[in-house]
Amino acid sequence: MGTISFHGELPKPSTSSSPTSSSTSSTSRTETVNGSHEFKIKGYSLAKGMGVGKYMASDAFMVGGYEWAIYFYPDGKSAEDNATYVSLFIALASEGTDVRALFELTLLDQSGKDRHKVHSHFGRMLESGPYTLKYRGSMWGYKRFFKRTLLETSDYLKDDCLSIRCCVGVVKSHTEGPKIYSITVPPSDIGQHFGKLLESGKGADVKFEVDGEIFDAHKLVLAARSPVFRAQLFGPLKDQNTQSIRVEDMEAPVFKALLHFIYWDALPDMEELMGSTSKWASTLVAQHLLAAADRYALERMRLLCEAKLCEGVTINTVATTLALAEQHNCLHLKGVCLKFIALPENLKAVMQTDGFEYLKESCPGVLTELLQYVAKIGEHSVISCGYRKEGSLDGSDVNGRRVKPRLQ
Repeated sequence: MGTISFHGELPKPSTSSSPTSSSTSSTSRTETVNGSHEFKIKGYSLAKGMGVGKYMASDAFMVGGYEWAIYFYPDGKSAEDNATYVSLFIALASEGTDVRALFELTLLDQSGKDRHKVHSHFGRMLESGPYTLKYRGSMWGYKRFFKRTLLETSDYLKDDCLSIRCCVGVVKSHTEGPKIYSITVPPSDIGQHFGKLLESGKGADVKFEVDGEIFDAHKLVLAARSPVFRAQLFGPLKDQNTQSIRVEDMEAPVFKALLHFIYWDALPDMEELMGSTSKWASTLVAQHLLAAADRYALERMRLLCEAKLCEGVTINTVATTLALAEQHNCLHLKGVCLKFIALPENLKAVMQTDGFEYLKESCPGVLTELLQYVAKIGEHSVISCGYRKEGSLDGSDVNGRRVKPRLQ
């Protein structure tokens, strides 16, 4: 191996009498990450009398990387008010330390006149800055948000329903240094390249026969994307003939969509695939694709199909979707289906569908869980759903306005 030698002298530092100088800068930006949630309370008249300190809670919603929840007290939060006022609070529902935020609590006017009752920190100067919530369960709100007698004769109450909107602005800070480049980098297009490879068929080295149709593909691409294909094509127990493989128990359009996802990393257009704009047809193909994704261990595809099925739950399809969720261990999809069926306005109609008969035959065990959901709705209804006795959820000041966290 040769040696590297330098000829001549290395340059020496400048001995100029004028000193060189350099300057840099950075900027700290503090901004809010904003989000909102609307909480509807149906059956308000039935909620009265549930007891001072007992509340109804919204679902948790995410803003700024933290979960939040709205708490409404129909009989008020404090015994000293003797149920004269309703109370309203926003609480940090996830783990967090010293979370700084701005809040806006709005009781919506349902007359169309937009005379909402708004308590807001946005758009105005605060003497002590944003409010700080110390840990999970910390709350801010109003013990005396609205006098009950006035509320019940106002335009805020319509058809025995209240609508509450909460806006949260989580304060975030970050420091920016000087940008040393301004090149725009396009998003990844690797899926385009692999997708065009599938369309061209160039270099294909394996064929699949599915329901009488032949599909060309590339072993390495399939093996890289699916552990099942990897074992089938290259594993110790690989199929004897890996040049042509017959796929049983799958329809050709479903396998075509499966290959589309493997190469493009996206689901195909369901309407185009089925040649139909029917929502039922899209749900049907999503059901088949979910089963195929589970069969070939394509987790991202499985989650995409699960999300589409959650969005497309209907009376006519929910029972078969529930059966599919049970068979393929899709817990979130299963929960969505159970809640949908258990609603009093849906239960009878779903039980009259052919899909419900299939559900009873294929997954009889899930009927027990469905009965539990129905019983839960019957016992608690919308009124008691989400509330429990006041214990450590407290912390308002003596004026019943700003709340300091005290929940452990």
